[in-house]
Amino acid sequence: MSPLLKTIVLSKLARRKKIQYFFKDIPKTAKILEIGCGSGWLGKHLKKNGWKYYIGLDTMPPADIIGNIFKWKKLGIKKNSFDVIVAFEIVEHTSFNVFKIFRDILKKRGKLMLSSPIPHLDNVCLWFERIGLNQPRTSEHNSLIYFTDIPDYFEPIEIKRMGAITQWGLFYKK
Repeated sequence: MSPLLKTIVLSKLARRKKIQYFFKDIPKTAKILEIGCGSGWLGKHLKKNGWKYYIGLDTMPPADIIGNIFKWKKLGIKKNSFDVIVAFEIVEHTSFNVFKIFRDILKKRGKLMLSSPIPHLDNVCLWFERIGLNQPRTSEHNSLIYFTDIPDYFEPIEIKRMGAITQWGLFYKK
């Protein structure tokens, strides 16, 4: 199997597992903001399967909102306006201050869904990218964080290790 085909197969598997894990208890009426929506795969799935209020944000198309999350007010995003924020493979590319933005945008008891490399295993992640088992990164991983160190204005529901290099976290806003 070619490296590109391996990456595609593994990506599809990871996407399916993320949907099953993160969205099993999310009502179809939840207001969802995905930060760093990339190609839009999650939004397409959610809309096709009945979630009514999904918005994807990224710095380039095909996002619903084009811009930087750090300028959320200028982008028309309101404080305490979302039930769910999704940030898959994003926090490692940004700064620790993004968690304050997540706190401001989420409603009380809103859910934060995260996935990111496990910090001490990022070199393994890079190696997987080089041999074609993982999608190549789009920018440096300058802000790796263990999900157990997320600011205390979020309460962990569950933090788990997935595969060899990734952590998944589901949190409530306190």
